[in-house]
Amino acid sequence: MTIPVSRSRRTFPVAFLLLLMAASSVVFGQGDDPVIKIDSATVLLNATILDTEGNVVSGLRREQFSVFENGRKQEISYFSTAETPFAGVILIDTSGSMEARLSMARSAAITFLDGLRTDDNVAVYRFASKVELVQEFSGSRDISEAIFDVKADGMTALNDAVFKAAEELKARHEKRKAIIVISDGADTISGRSAERALKAALDAQALIYTIDMSGIESGMKDRMQNQGVLKNFAEKSGGRFIAAQGGQALRLGLQGIVDELGIQYTLGYEPADQQRDGKWRAIELRVAKPKLTIRTRKGYTAEK
Repeated sequence: MTIPVSRSRRTFPVAFLLLLMAASSVVFGQGDDPVIKIDSATVLLNATILDTEGNVVSGLRREQFSVFENGRKQEISYFSTAETPFAGVILIDTSGSMEARLSMARSAAITFLDGLRTDDNVAVYRFASKVELVQEFSGSRDISEAIFDVKADGMTALNDAVFKAAEELKARHEKRKAIIVISDGADTISGRSAERALKAALDAQALIYTIDMSGIESGMKDRMQNQGVLKNFAEKSGGRFIAAQGGQALRLGLQGIVDELGIQYTLGYEPADQQRDGKWRAIELRVAKPKLTIRTRKGYTAEK
C-alpha cells in the first residue's frame, strides 16, 4: 500500500534513516560519520520506506525485513509500525541574513505546528547571535505571538542551535524525536562545530530536517556552500533537506516531513558482536520488495 506524501498528516520517528534499493542493498562505510553511544544492548532503527514516486509505503510485514551488521545477518527482536507521539524542536533563524525571508520562516514554523497530533510536543527556538527560547514544549498548534515581534538581526549560531535542540530532546521521554531547522545555513558565530552539533543530535536519537531559506541574492557560491551545511545535517542524521523557496512548494515540503514521519517502521536487534571496541558497525537494511527507497541510519560506532 502506498500513501501520497501530500495527503496524510501524521508525525515523527526514533532513530535515523538510510538509502537503498530494497531488492539490492547498499552498505555505507565509516567515513567521517559520528560516534553513536549505545546505552543498551538493543540497536533501534527507524525506517521510512518510499516507492519510486516518493510516496510512503505502509503495510510491510516483519518477515519482509532483514538487518545486517558488518555483513552479518542479525535477528530482529523488535518490530513496530504503530504511531507514537514525538518530541520536536523547531529552530528559526532570525539573523541579519534572514531579513528578507523572516516572514516566510515564521510561516514555515506555523505550517509545521498545524500538523501536530494531540500527544505530540514541540518547542520553538530562535537563533541569531545566541539561541533563545520562544515557546516551551507543548502540543499547541499555535505559535507564541512573541515570534512576530522578532526582527532579523545579528550573526548566525546555527551549530549552537542544533546542539541546544539536541540537549533538550535527549531529556525527553518520547521515543521519536526530530529537529526542524529553518535557516539559510550560514553559521558565523557558533562556539561549537557542525560535527559536534551533529553528534549531539545523533546521541539524542533525533533526526534533523533542514529547510533551506537561502536566497539568490547571496550568490551561487555562498548559496551552494550554505546548502551543503544543511544537507550534511539532514543526510547524516537520516532526515531530509528541502530546497523550497516559499509558497506552495514550501508548504508541501513541510507537510511531506510530517507525513513521512508518521508512517515509519521501527526495528530493533541485539548485535551478535557485543564487543565495545570503538569500531564502526555498518548497518544494512533490506526489504523483500523491489524498487523501494529505504532511509535509516547508516550505522554506528560502538562505544569503548
